[in-house]
Amino acid sequence: MKNRKVVLVGTGAVGTSFLYSAINQGIAQEYILIDVNVDAAEGQALDLADGNAFLPHSFASIRVGTYSDCHDADVIVITAGRPQKPGETRIDMVADNAKIMKSIALEIKKSGFSGITVVASNPVDILTTVYYEVTGFDKHSIIGSGTSLDSARLRRLVAEKLNVGAKEVSAVLMGEHGDSSTPIWSTASVMGKPIAQYVAEGKLTDAQLDEITQEAIHMAYKIIEKKRATFYGIGIVLTDIVRAVLCDENKAMMVGAYLDGNFGHQGIYTGVPAIVNNKGWSRIINWNLTAKEQAGFDASCQQLTEVVNHARAAIK
Repeated sequence: MKNRKVVLVGTGAVGTSFLYSAINQGIAQEYILIDVNVDAAEGQALDLADGNAFLPHSFASIRVGTYSDCHDADVIVITAGRPQKPGETRIDMVADNAKIMKSIALEIKKSGFSGITVVASNPVDILTTVYYEVTGFDKHSIIGSGTSLDSARLRRLVAEKLNVGAKEVSAVLMGEHGDSSTPIWSTASVMGKPIAQYVAEGKLTDAQLDEITQEAIHMAYKIIEKKRATFYGIGIVLTDIVRAVLCDENKAMMVGAYLDGNFGHQGIYTGVPAIVNNKGWSRIINWNLTAKEQAGFDASCQQLTEVVNHARAAIK
C-alpha cells in the first residue's frame, strides 16, 4: 500500500494537537511540518517522533520540510494564522489571517500540489473561501473544518442533558463556525428518536434546547477565557476529517463545503452536511429546513458574504 503523506502548515497548538491525534491513530505514515518558525517546528517534530517506539502501529516519519514537499502530498492541513485573543471573535481576525492565507495558498499552488486541502485557520469559512479563490483548485478538493466542532459540542451538551453517550446524539449546527451558526433541530435525534419526541414527552424543553445552542456556540469563548486557546477538540476533529479522506470513507460530516446554490446561497464555503471521501467532499446533502432554520442559515451566510468581501479587499 502507498504510504500516506500529510503536510501540516502551522505548528502551533491546533496543528500539533492534530498531529498528536493523527499519529496516535495511525492515519498516515509520513508527516511534514511547515512553519515560519522553523526552530519551533523542528522541536515539535523531534518531540512527537520520540513517541514512535510506543505506537501500536507502523513507524511514522515526522520531519520539518518546505512547500516543495507539498507536490506529492495526499493531504495538506492548514492551521496557520494569528491566534484568537480573549474577547475577540473569529471574524475580527479576518484581515490579518486573509493575508497569511493568501501567501500560503500561492506557495502551495506553486508546488504543483494536486491532493486534498483541509483548512482550519480562523475565521475558517472566510479563509477556506480565500484559499479556493487564490489557488483556483477544484472546489471539491478543499474542505473547511466547518461546524464539525460546533456540532460536536452541541451533541455533547444534549447527551449530558439526557444522560446518554455523545455518539448516540445526531444534532448539528450549520453556517458559520462562530456566533451566527444555527441549530437544525428538525433533523436531530437521540438513539434514532427525534428530538421533537423528547420535547413532547417533557424530557427536554424548547428553552433547554435554546440554552444548549447558546452554550455550544459560545463554548470557544469560555475555553479561551480559562486557558487562552482551544486546540484539543479541533485537533481530533481534523484527524476525523483527514482519515475520512485518506480511507475514502464516504462519511457524512459537517464540513466547510462550497455553496453553489445549495440552501439558496452561493460563492462561499460554510458548515453544511457533506459526504467526505478521497475526492474531498463529493456532494452536499440538501436537507429541507424549517422556515426558522432557513432564516438562521440565511443570516449566517449573509454575514459571511459581507466578511468575505472585506477579506478580498484586504488581499488585493
